[in-house]
Amino acid sequence: MDISDICEFNAGSRRSRKGAVQRMNTGRRGLGFTLVELLVVISILAVLMGILLPVLARTRAAAKSVLCRTNLRQWGIALHCYVDEYDGGIPRRGQGIQPTHKIERAEDWFNCLAPYAGEKPYKELVAAGCQPRPGDDSIFVCPKALRDAKPYFFSYAMNMYLSPWIRPEAHRLCEIPQPERLVFMADAPGPYSATVPSKEDYSVVARHESRANLVFLDGHVESYSGAYLGCGVGDPGHEDVQWQTGSNGVNQPPLK
Repeated sequence: MDISDICEFNAGSRRSRKGAVQRMNTGRRGLGFTLVELLVVISILAVLMGILLPVLARTRAAAKSVLCRTNLRQWGIALHCYVDEYDGGIPRRGQGIQPTHKIERAEDWFNCLAPYAGEKPYKELVAAGCQPRPGDDSIFVCPKALRDAKPYFFSYAMNMYLSPWIRPEAHRLCEIPQPERLVFMADAPGPYSATVPSKEDYSVVARHESRANLVFLDGHVESYSGAYLGCGVGDPGHEDVQWQTGSNGVNQPPLK
């Protein structure tokens, strides 16, 4: 091998090593991201999160509303079990326009209906230190209810016009002209065991995306917008959602 062959061999070796190094560097660059590429990926993820988070929030809210309606349906079933056993009698509403402080009366709905729904009477839960609170898994608690500082809490409340204590005897189902249109129970603000659409604090609460859930005297459950019900304003008097009983005898005077 002469000198020219040796020089040519060394030159070829250098070219091969240079090519190998270039290929390695190219491979490394192919495994990473440039700053521009990272910014594009982050932007896409941000857009996707902006789309998905509201959808997830609406899904959670819808699930909570479904659970609320399930609770009300159970109260409706409990009511009809009670009505069957007590010859058509409807439980007392509890206290009216005042925050609840009397919980010992057995005839009030939160005591007499609870056992039919698989729960202890409210007064027994309080005595045992197990008073239902927002966040609890209880038929007494709407999953969207907020905490309140008052001593007793009801996220559902009975129609204030039904079986008031000023009436000598509780209402009977046969006395109600249109039980399929008369509200039995609804989403309520917390301190009150009875409610009705009103400008006062005891008003029905539209806590489900500006909607409130109701169970009617015949047991069916519906959801209405707060505006339709008159939440925070007063009962607009719709024929399909009635609060005043239309019965004879002593009744709760109209409320504002």
